[in-house]
Amino acid sequence: MKKILDIIKAFFNLVEIALLLMVLANVWVYAVTNGKTYTKISKIPPRETALVLGTSPKMLSGAANPYFTSRMNATALLYHHGKIRKIIVSGERSKGYDEPKAMKRYLVYQEGVPENIITEDPYGFKTQSSIKNCIEVYNCKDVVIVSQGFHNLRALFYARNSGMNALGFDAQDVLANRSYYRNQSREFLARVLAVVYYVFNIEQRSY
Repeated sequence: MKKILDIIKAFFNLVEIALLLMVLANVWVYAVTNGKTYTKISKIPPRETALVLGTSPKMLSGAANPYFTSRMNATALLYHHGKIRKIIVSGERSKGYDEPKAMKRYLVYQEGVPENIITEDPYGFKTQSSIKNCIEVYNCKDVVIVSQGFHNLRALFYARNSGMNALGFDAQDVLANRSYYRNQSREFLARVLAVVYYVFNIEQRSY
């Protein structure tokens, strides 16, 4: 019986340590990105390029994805206020599915952004991939990353640890309870994974 109790105690000790490490990983992400994200267009310093992180333009129901349209609105706001000069739209391109193309089309035809300043990155399958491609493929380090605030923290963690002069501009979040809490819990774990990737120098190859 004592051995069983010792095993149970050791198990709970390991769980406590794991939870503590996960919290510390999130604290590290917050520390690296503190003061680097903006919600007001008047406050954000200008950068050469906006790196817009992809998401599906449509929900499963076929309705417009509010995360997508919010990111496009934020990107257009940056351009029309003279905060950026170029745009990289980074997302997934696969058979019958093309996030960068949809992003570019929306910016051009719905937001009045000139087509010739937009570059499509079709290999942004993951946040880390989008950051790496921005640096290594497109040679851009002076950027504003555009996504929702919960996502921008992780993206900025990758970016600033990769030597980018990066800021985040937070697109309007979707505050429906189910969506909000799902994203927050998912990002808590995703930030832990981002720290693991950084500490152990693990790269997610996009192609």
